Parts: sequence; C-alpha cells; structure tokens
Amino acid sequence: MSKKTDAPETPDTGHEWDGIREYDNPLPRWWLWTFYATIIWGIAFTIAMPAWPILGDRATPGLLGYSSRAELEKEIQKYKEKNAAIDSKLVNASLDQLTTDDELKNYAMNGGAAVYRTWCAQCHGSGANGTKGFPSLIDDDWLWGGTIEDIYTTVSHGIRFYDDEDTRDSEMPAWGEVLSDEELAAVVQSVLKISGGEADAALAEQGAEVFADNCASCHGDDGKGMRELGAPNLTDAIWLYGGDAESITASVKNGRKGVMPAWAGRLSESQIRQVATWVHQQGGGE
Repeated sequence: MSKKTDAPETPDTGHEWDGIREYDNPLPRWWLWTFYATIIWGIAFTIAMPAWPILGDRATPGLLGYSSRAELEKEIQKYKEKNAAIDSKLVNASLDQLTTDDELKNYAMNGGAAVYRTWCAQCHGSGANGTKGFPSLIDDDWLWGGTIEDIYTTVSHGIRFYDDEDTRDSEMPAWGEVLSDEELAAVVQSVLKISGGEADAALAEQGAEVFADNCASCHGDDGKGMRELGAPNLTDAIWLYGGDAESITASVKNGRKGVMPAWAGRLSESQIRQVATWVHQQGGGE
C-alpha cells in the first residue's frame, strides 16, 4: 500500500487549458539571483560607461571616461605614424613616379582603393563604372584627359566647383534658347549620325550645318571633342546622359552643367595622390 502524505497541494494560478493546470511554483532561487545580478550590472554599466543620450549627438560620458571615438582616433594615429615615412615619400615624389615606383604604386593602390570606396563610390559606383550623369572611370574616354596629372587636377579642384578658383570650368549651353525647334531637331539627327546611331539622313545633313556653326567650336569639326574644354567626343557612342534621340535633345536644348566637388582641403595631399593613382590604373589611364 502506498503511504498517504499530508503535504499541501501546490497552488495554481487558476488557468487551465485542455485539462492542463498552470501551477504557481516559485522561480528557482539561482534564476532569481542571476536576474537581480543583471539588473545591478546594467545600472553599474550605465553609470560607468557612456550610455544615456543627451542633447545633440552626445551621451552621458560615464565615470570611466571611455570614448569609442577617442579609441578610433588612437588607432588611426597609430597607423598614420607607421605610414609617415612612405606617406612623405609619396607626397614628395613626382606624379609619374607613383605609377613606376613599385613601393609607391603598391601603397597608393591600396590606399587609393580605400579612399575611393569612402568618398567616390557614391557617385561613380562601387566598380567605378559610373552611372547616368557620372562618368565611368574604367574606360578610355576622358573628358579632361587621362594622364595621372590630369586626374590629379580633376580630383584636387573638381569640375565647375566654384568655391575653388582653380576648378575645371566649361558649360554646355542651353541651345533651346538660341536654336529654333527645326534646327534643334536637325542637329540632334546630325549627332546621332556621327555617333553611328540611326538617324534621318535629310535632317542630319541640315543639322551638319547647324553643328558647324554652333557646336564645332567646342566639340571640333569632326565631333571628337576637345579635352582642354571638357567637351566630350560625340563619335564614340559613349554617353554620359544617354545616346538616344530624346536624351540628346534634352542635352542640347537644356544644356549640362554637372558638378564634381574639389577634394583639396577635404582629403590630404597623400590621399588625393593615392586615389588619382588608383583611378589611373583602373583601365584607360594614359
């Protein structure tokens, strides 16, 4: 026979589902102490370390005075000191040495890739292949020249960035304010023809005269462009804003005045030289 015990029945919560009752057993003591310890630890952490946001982008500093920004600055400074010698060598070298001296080239290519991903990829793309309105940096089509000196100047002073007095400057006028609709349509067909696209032969012939009178002074008699003016080659089927009739019409009618910022003063001289070397070596550098 089993012995009957007088132990009281465990109280329940009054909840029952499908005959299953929920008992009101106390939590294990080890679990409670662990829970209390995490609360104490959390309070201590917010007192000792930066934790609570306050006005602006700041937070309470914490009694220990720790700063992740300060730690980052220390790390950056450490590597700056390690690279100081080669940085100095790179800054004092002639630009052509950056592509012929193996040590400088290796350093510039690695550093330039990091500079590009941080500051340039937003416009020119992660692969440097550009997008509409932002030129590809991996082909051999250069608006202002593709030597490392040309690229260095463009990166340093920008394009139509008028806060820099040495910026590269040219404008594609809005010819819709000068030409009639008929002349506009004709010159667009002429540009399509010289670029190898499908064009209305009769209109293209009329447009050739309009081109010679109004466009050749910048783009050249043959339409191959002028680098000293930043005027693009119109015969190579490489288009910054699109090469269909509608896109060309928009460019001719409204003009184009794209802006590239000047990076001198925002990047160090070493960083500008690094990214200029990296761009030059991507393909098409002259």
